[in-house]
Amino acid sequence: MTPSSLNPPTVQRLTISQLKINIITLGCSKNTVDSEKLAGRLSAEGHAVFFDRQRNDCDTVIINTCGFIGDAKEESINAILDQIAAKKRRHNRTRLIVSGCLVQRYMQELKDEMPEVDEWHGTEFFSLSDPHRNLSTPSHYAYLKIAEGCNRSCSYCAIPLIRGAHRSRPIDELVAEAKQLVSHGVKEIIVISQDTTYYGLDLYHRRALGELLDRLASESGASWIRLHYTYPTSFPVDAIDAIAHHPNICNYIDIPLQHINSRILSSMQRGIDREGTLQLIDTFRRRLPDVAIRTTLIVGYPGETQEEFDELKDFVRQARFDRMGCFAYSPEEGTPAYSLPDDVPPEEKQRRVSELMAIQEQISWEKNQALIGKTLRVIVDGHYQEYLVGRTQYDSPEVDDEVLVDTRALKPSRLQAIHPGDFVDVVVTDALENDLFARLK
Repeated sequence: MTPSSLNPPTVQRLTISQLKINIITLGCSKNTVDSEKLAGRLSAEGHAVFFDRQRNDCDTVIINTCGFIGDAKEESINAILDQIAAKKRRHNRTRLIVSGCLVQRYMQELKDEMPEVDEWHGTEFFSLSDPHRNLSTPSHYAYLKIAEGCNRSCSYCAIPLIRGAHRSRPIDELVAEAKQLVSHGVKEIIVISQDTTYYGLDLYHRRALGELLDRLASESGASWIRLHYTYPTSFPVDAIDAIAHHPNICNYIDIPLQHINSRILSSMQRGIDREGTLQLIDTFRRRLPDVAIRTTLIVGYPGETQEEFDELKDFVRQARFDRMGCFAYSPEEGTPAYSLPDDVPPEEKQRRVSELMAIQEQISWEKNQALIGKTLRVIVDGHYQEYLVGRTQYDSPEVDDEVLVDTRALKPSRLQAIHPGDFVDVVVTDALENDLFARLK
């Protein structure tokens, strides 16, 4: 498949009469925001909107696809096929609309292969969305997308091809949206874009992430503000200052580093080498002694030798990240790396993923074991059997550790008084590599 051009969106078709609409969202949290804003607009027009509804009873199904890497593409295609089958079971009484990143790249090919789909739209389908949102997340946290697109030229990444150039949203607009979210019960604001550290360069001709964080912390009323998707090159120092200064900004930095070997980083067009990466990590830990660093790494990049992979393993052992994910390299059409020989066999890529994650799991276990006996502040996400399930400021929803708080010794009246979004102090009683166990203090 090769990337195809975008046809104009026709959301107006949905407004002819009141409909029952199911929105299925795949991929990253940026897609989540797009779907939530579309849902807000459709709800304002009088439609009944659901997210990921399991019952096959809706008039319209909208799939917001992901086209980032091979696994994500496969998941999106399987979701489309599932909904085509569901449409047939309803004797074609459901209108099926497929949109988002996968369609932006491969619209014509998808049209040819899946004629059962009624409408195809790329990422601009969401540009007509209402500024109000229907949250698909639990009501106590929400994502705040501060920009669209990306100006980076990472050799393996198709996002600039899909989403276009970086486009920052004005600070006043973002602060107003954050205030509105908080007024509806949101306690935790998670700041996202493809590259949050680039924020402001297009709009204000300067990096303005620090200023944005300052204003969000001072004006939004959010209990927690969390920073995601930062980029290592030219990391804005004032963003570190903001985290250090404001107690309601979580001591948490999500920074996909991708590799440590300088040759591979150069081929990846990351704009930073091994020395610069090590200096940046040292800066984080000197300026923010309590910071939790989450990173993502890629293994099996074209030409990655065993020696370069060993260097990456040593880096993980030495850096001792608090949270880490790892992906096998996936060649993407239209990217600079696509012309490079994909010479690491798939089974070797997966072996390297497993080996690297095993190192991180041991580090995570050791770090969590060191927390036994400590008192931590936790936001409650919900209940599971005899536990309250929550997170610390060092954990983002969906991707990081959870705290399981034993409730068996609690009086029913106290347990019933604790709700999702509440903050509680807990004492850690036990730990695994990905979970903490605790009791209320």
